[in-house]
Amino acid sequence: MSDRGVLHLVVCAAPPVDRIGELVDLLMADGWTVCLIATPVAASWLDRSALQEQTGYPVRAEWRRPGDTEPHPPADALLVVPVTFNTVNKWAVGASDTLALGILNEAIGTGLPVHAFPRVKATLAAHPAYAGHLRLLGEAGVVFHDASFLRPGDEMTADRWAIVVDTLRRTGRPTGTT
Repeated sequence: MSDRGVLHLVVCAAPPVDRIGELVDLLMADGWTVCLIATPVAASWLDRSALQEQTGYPVRAEWRRPGDTEPHPPADALLVVPVTFNTVNKWAVGASDTLALGILNEAIGTGLPVHAFPRVKATLAAHPAYAGHLRLLGEAGVVFHDASFLRPGDEMTADRWAIVVDTLRRTGRPTGTT
């Protein structure tokens, strides 16, 4: 275990996920034990073996079978980056048709700190359901952060991922938990 606690990192299918290993490195350097959970499409884009070697834990995208042990330690906080339009909307209505959504929905009921960085096209963000769903999830305790650094078309760089780590540090994340 780390000195900062266990962070469950949920990733969705948007181009920044191609470089999620860079964020994992920064989070681990900052003291987090990182466990990745991916939406099914995001999982198909990832080198799951390399990320498992990097974190020491499997990248989860599928439900466990009854009787299987939980491969990740319990979370002290949850981070969703990038979170997509589809995931925000399904999360807000309580859909749990993927492991990632099931974990996000359960996190609301646990009281864990949940931080989300959306990566949504302006045309989708203009959809009438989106703003209401952000508000609903915010009222449930999810903290949405400005993710203008994740704009479509912009190249991801390590300094952009550092914004995520700095934001977590500023928002009072757990420390010293195991």
